[in-house]
Amino acid sequence: MKATFFKKVAIAATVASGLTAGNSILAADIQLRVVGNFSGNKLHVEEVERPFFTKLGEREDLNVVYNTMDAIGVEAADALRMIRSGAFDVMSVQIGMASRDEPFFEGIDLAGVTANLDEQREAVEAFRPKFDARLQERFNAKLMTLWPFGPQMMFCNGDINGVDGLEGKKVRVFTPSMSRLVEGLGATPVTLQFSEVYLALQRGVADCGVTAPSAGNNGKWPEVTDHFVPLPLAYSVQGHFMNLDTWNKLDETQQQELTEAFAELEKQMWDLAYDVNDDAIACNTGQESCQDHKAYDMALVDIDENSRERVEKITSDAVLPVWGENCNQQYPECTQVWNETVGDVTGFQIQ
Repeated sequence: MKATFFKKVAIAATVASGLTAGNSILAADIQLRVVGNFSGNKLHVEEVERPFFTKLGEREDLNVVYNTMDAIGVEAADALRMIRSGAFDVMSVQIGMASRDEPFFEGIDLAGVTANLDEQREAVEAFRPKFDARLQERFNAKLMTLWPFGPQMMFCNGDINGVDGLEGKKVRVFTPSMSRLVEGLGATPVTLQFSEVYLALQRGVADCGVTAPSAGNNGKWPEVTDHFVPLPLAYSVQGHFMNLDTWNKLDETQQQELTEAFAELEKQMWDLAYDVNDDAIACNTGQESCQDHKAYDMALVDIDENSRERVEKITSDAVLPVWGENCNQQYPECTQVWNETVGDVTGFQIQ
């Protein structure tokens, strides 16, 4: 990872630049009330997302009001209902946390299924059309972006020599499938929002917290943890969703322009997932190659091939069957669709 994040995000300010002129003008501005990601995710919010929506607001035909989720007190788990109701026009959605209202959506990022970012990207692309169709049908919203924060790894306290060291630990998770995977590893899942984790780790409410290496570094989790466990449990896939009523107010040209702009926003977010997390791991664990994150001195836990095999077995035996049963209750074609998309890409199948 030689190309630094800061070289990459220089492009972000121009992501929406092609929209500022606006080839079509409405009689009245269209209001876009936007809820962005958590402010604690500084790289994503301040270097990409906020500049994107600020630039978008310079169009003559759009009036954009942007706030981060925590700034206005919105709970991540409520996002699907809020976008369906029209409370907001565009929302950044942590899909796993919001999936309590639609288990099918968690199928895009089930814990333990994909082994790396390339495989996760294939899974996202395979699942995207079905995801968008279900989103429009159930929640009156259109899919604008899909992207991951990156590999979800553990920041822990206490001596840990491998995955066996997680036995008995209280581990912060944020999706149902992640809870089942953590239980399979002998730990106790604790569901917390990102903004709650620092204090939970500091006070012993949680022994470990799961997040992307960069997000944990920016959230200062290494201040309150001492072992870093580089075992990807999932990838924290996010999305930007737009209320369909709002989308339908746009004419064809505007829809095309916004589709192209959000595609570039999505690319920037994927670039972050690929580019910043290796550096964050180096910085979290005090390696000399650390460049663009704050340096700490966490112990780097060695993860061998057997650990991935153990995760895959728990995924097959405990994660997928439970998710499939729950999902089929709401959407009878759920597991069939999953097997033909994500399952086909990853080699997993739900019986």
